[in-house]
Amino acid sequence: MKELDFAALLCSRLCHDLISPVGAISNGIEILSDEEDEMMRAEVIKLLELSAGQTSNRLKFYSLAFGAAGGIGAHVPIRDAKNAATSLFEGTPINLDWNSEIGEMDKSTLKVLLNMILVASESLIRGGDMAVNITKTGESIITEVSVRADRVIFQDKAREMIWGNTETLDGDPKIAPAYLSSSVARELGSKIEHIEHNENSFTLKFST
Repeated sequence: MKELDFAALLCSRLCHDLISPVGAISNGIEILSDEEDEMMRAEVIKLLELSAGQTSNRLKFYSLAFGAAGGIGAHVPIRDAKNAATSLFEGTPINLDWNSEIGEMDKSTLKVLLNMILVASESLIRGGDMAVNITKTGESIITEVSVRADRVIFQDKAREMIWGNTETLDGDPKIAPAYLSSSVARELGSKIEHIEHNENSFTLKFST
């Protein structure tokens, strides 16, 4: 896939995920400008606080997952990634459990991990449990993202991307994180494994 095509799809993904909370902020401000009822104004302010928090949380996560945070070749504290992921799922039906044996991770490996988290989270269409485990064996770092729920739907296109079939995204912005994680993994000389436990649980595994 051409870099410009991917950049366009990634921008579309960002706009899609941010337009709802940003739109709510805009609507709330408009209501406040005309509303005189104090109880109603208090409810609108709560909505503004919630929407502003959602926007901030998503931007912090996407900065690490999509951006160039830390500079080229830099290492990023694991706690930053954990905090970003925890905030991203705050107020959602996704329960995140995070365990790590290391304190920091290089930016490229972290980018793979965070995009794996996005891909896995989108299979939890009604919420569920997600576990992130980062372990170290010798010089190798193993990252695993596992999901479990009563209903899990892992899209075929996302699965194909994770396996490395990254020739086309079919114009679907939702598959951009799968493409990015698989592409960066390949640049690191590795690949992402998809391990299906049963119809309600699977794991994405990446080793460097």
